[in-house]
Amino acid sequence: MMLGLALATLRHRRAGFAGAFVALFCAAALVCGCGTLLVTGLFGTVRPERWAAAPVVVSGDQEVHATVDKGKGKTKEKAKPIAGRAWVPAALAERIAALPSVRGVATEVTFPVLLPGGPTDGSWGHGWESAPLAGLTLAAGRAPAAADEVVLDAATAVRTHLAPGATTTARTAAGALDLRVVGVTAQGFDSQAAVFFSPDRARALAGHDGLVSAIGVFPADGATAAGTAADVRALLADAPAGPSGPAATAPTAVVRTGDDRGRAEFPDAAGAGVRLVSTGAVLAGTSLLVALLVVVGTFGLSIQQRQREIAVLRAVAATGRQVRKMIGGEALAVGLAAGVLGATAGLPLGGWLHGRFVALDVVPANLPVVLSPFPVLAAAASTLLAGWGAARVSARRATAVKPVEALGGAELRPPRSGAARTGFGVLATAGAVVLTALLTVLHSDQAATPVCFLAVLLWCTALALFGPPVARAGTAVLGLPLRASRVGGYLAVHQLRAGAHRLASVVTPLTLLVAMACTVLFTQTTTDHAAAVQRDRGTVADFTVGPRVPADAAAALAAAPGVRTVTRVLHSQVRDGLTRRSVQAVTPGRLADTLDLDVTAGDLDRLTDGTAAAADGLGYRLGQRVRLTLADGTPTEVTVVALYARGLGFGDLTLAHDLVAAHVDVPLDDELLVRGQGLTRSALTAALPGAPGLGVLDHASATAASAAGNRTGAQVGYVSLGLIVAFVAIAVLNTLAMGIADRRREFAALALIGATRRQIRRMLGWETAVAVVLAGGLGLAVAFAVLGTYAEGITRGTAGAAAPLTELALVLLGTTALAALGTWLPARAALRGLRRRRRA
Repeated sequence: MMLGLALATLRHRRAGFAGAFVALFCAAALVCGCGTLLVTGLFGTVRPERWAAAPVVVSGDQEVHATVDKGKGKTKEKAKPIAGRAWVPAALAERIAALPSVRGVATEVTFPVLLPGGPTDGSWGHGWESAPLAGLTLAAGRAPAAADEVVLDAATAVRTHLAPGATTTARTAAGALDLRVVGVTAQGFDSQAAVFFSPDRARALAGHDGLVSAIGVFPADGATAAGTAADVRALLADAPAGPSGPAATAPTAVVRTGDDRGRAEFPDAAGAGVRLVSTGAVLAGTSLLVALLVVVGTFGLSIQQRQREIAVLRAVAATGRQVRKMIGGEALAVGLAAGVLGATAGLPLGGWLHGRFVALDVVPANLPVVLSPFPVLAAAASTLLAGWGAARVSARRATAVKPVEALGGAELRPPRSGAARTGFGVLATAGAVVLTALLTVLHSDQAATPVCFLAVLLWCTALALFGPPVARAGTAVLGLPLRASRVGGYLAVHQLRAGAHRLASVVTPLTLLVAMACTVLFTQTTTDHAAAVQRDRGTVADFTVGPRVPADAAAALAAAPGVRTVTRVLHSQVRDGLTRRSVQAVTPGRLADTLDLDVTAGDLDRLTDGTAAAADGLGYRLGQRVRLTLADGTPTEVTVVALYARGLGFGDLTLAHDLVAAHVDVPLDDELLVRGQGLTRSALTAALPGAPGLGVLDHASATAASAAGNRTGAQVGYVSLGLIVAFVAIAVLNTLAMGIADRRREFAALALIGATRRQIRRMLGWETAVAVVLAGGLGLAVAFAVLGTYAEGITRGTAGAAAPLTELALVLLGTTALAALGTWLPARAALRGLRRRRRA
């Protein structure tokens, strides 16, 4: 019976349930879109391009492995991707070629080659002997033979406007090379630029003696790829094992087939997958929590508007359980429709998010989005449960009243919150305090960001649970100046006092909007500002040269008149066990001339190939021996000889340049720091060799260029978490529209006692102003309480929260405009109906 009544209620109260439908629809779409990113990171595959024609490929292990002690005698094997490309012995190719099931092999080396007009990332040089790996054929010209001859793939030739017979200057790690194009392939690559040299010249430029980046294996006639791969694995199993121990082991040769070849060909795809998993998980979790908070508020407001209807049912002997069953049935019906439609709409939203990440170079273009039914089902199910749970929780107080008190209680708002609500509010407040305090000891952005947003949500949840008392207190304070308006302000004060629950339902999403928007914007600005300050104070060089600087440029500048010190700087990543550490590799000589890392212990003059300096707060100590895994999987061991305070600006570890440069995919220096006497930009530019694309920047220009790079990175957070802010903004409009639509009788009563439409609009304007001021103050208090401890942990107490006034003003003005729009549109519709009734 109650389910039938629920369906009848839906038919006759479509407008009342429209708000709940919108909230659930947006929640499902948001959760499904974020889940699509998560699924793409877990199951997305990268198709091979340069290795597409080789059924079997042997390459280095792209992961670092470690055994983790789980306690009680239990252990678990874990693996994390390394930052670069792992290499394998070239001699292995001859042993593989001798197998009966192998028709032939082709080896490849990979090194960076930057052409004028070509891409700055993903432009690689290879030996022409690797052409069979992609099935390349010449469309024009011939194969390279001399040291200065190259063949370009078709796409790169078009992009750089080069054809056989043309000459160009390329930038490599060895220096600027004058090259002559002698051939162009018939095929091109979408995700990379390929420049092919003669085999001997390519091996020399790669700089990895006795190593190759891959070995392509072609099965013999009658042999299958699976059978050949099994034979190669058996061969590798008989080879001597690499070093082992409790720490991570050295990379070994791995046999790859199918799409697994793509992940080895594009090492950054593995890191991109991890980033998508972490980003998708954080976004999906945050989205679900925000959705729960918003949906509970929406259903709570909807049930408040139905007090009279529920009271009638209770007065005619309907039990509280029956009424809750009816409300739960309504929620299930609305949740099912909204969840299915919203989850379906979430698939293109996930595709759009993936496209934005590709545009920002967070995800490679050749890691396509995975459209799976699992996010759709998860989003629909979670939305359905969220709606049902929100309705049952919101209905509990309304259905707990005794039947004889129902009709009288329907006209009164409860004077204070129930014990259960107060108890949950205390728990939410305690949790928010604990998480806010916890941020002071979290020193990495990966660990602090999820806790930061969870703390904001808990604070907002606590404010929602204590909503009516907070609304009454805010009205008591903010209502004083409203008395200056004798009609609109007077009416607004009394309406706010009588409708504290209604005001609380509006203040909650507005507070969440301000708090989330400030947190999304200012976590990034806080980190960037602190890092920029550290870099600005720590860089004492006169000029900076970059980017992607070859080795001969450093030698040329060092020989220029007036130059005293040239520090080569190369950024990379290493693994300390399974923990990723950012690395700054520098040439140790006269380091104090160009860098001031604010050393707190030890001596940077002791920095050599076997030593390291570490940032404070990461658990390192002087004299400690640290086993690291370099970017290509090579293990090394260093001794900590110095600790420094400016780790946010200069990396977790500082290592010797020669130790790192031999193990990265792009051994071009990120920058050169130059110090000397009487130096000028024109003199340094003239001293540089003819390498295209290099610039000479003074201290101010280098700082500005670094800030521009940080803004690009900040856009990732704006795109992803900005969706949550957009969802909350929709919830604000939804809540305001529902609240005003329910006040038609109130407006009619005011009109009967002589109030004009203009006075009613002023009353609504004052009410909205109180809600905006109260929500703005609470939202800013929440945001800056969390941002303060976030800054304490991330900057290790060296800087506070950074909130640019322009962006802060935009948040507050946007919130005000949104609230005004959410009030004006439904108020106009309600008052238009009032005018028609008065004329009648």
